[in-house]
Amino acid sequence: MFSKTKEPEAAVTPQPAASPKRAPRNGVASVISTELIVRGTLISAGDVQVDGKVDGDIRAAGLVIGEKAIIIGDVYAEEATVRGRVEGSIRARKVQLCATCHVEGNILHEALSVETGAYFEGNCRHTDNPLADAPEAEASASKSAHGAGQAGSPDRRPTPVQPSVATPSTKPAASPSL
Repeated sequence: MFSKTKEPEAAVTPQPAASPKRAPRNGVASVISTELIVRGTLISAGDVQVDGKVDGDIRAAGLVIGEKAIIIGDVYAEEATVRGRVEGSIRARKVQLCATCHVEGNILHEALSVETGAYFEGNCRHTDNPLADAPEAEASASKSAHGAGQAGSPDRRPTPVQPSVATPSTKPAASPSL
């Protein structure tokens, strides 16, 4: 118990803090802060963190959607962590729906995790390469600039309906069903 001979103690070397599974590609993530509203397509080869509102599509290597964030558009990413609101489809290799998220749209994924409390309304489908069939950014940008919607995604702007005017000699036209 109390002997004079000491056994050498195992040297304890400090271990570095656990690093995330992957570091941001360019060192620092691009941030859309809570006060910022962006209208249009965002494209980044690195990581993006959205805490504000984006009215348009987002393409990024890694995407974190904060609790107060609102995305009205489609998401394309290698990894997507959703804590806020998304109204549109998500295509990502790895999708994490956190307890605070609200997603209305379809999810195409390679890996999907859903925490208890997450709200998801739509369809989800597994595929080996969810980004392979994603429309090109340039094609979607040029189509939206010309007023045409993307194939497979509904145009989110309301379509104006022209009222029909009936004259005494004609019958009123049937209203189109939406």
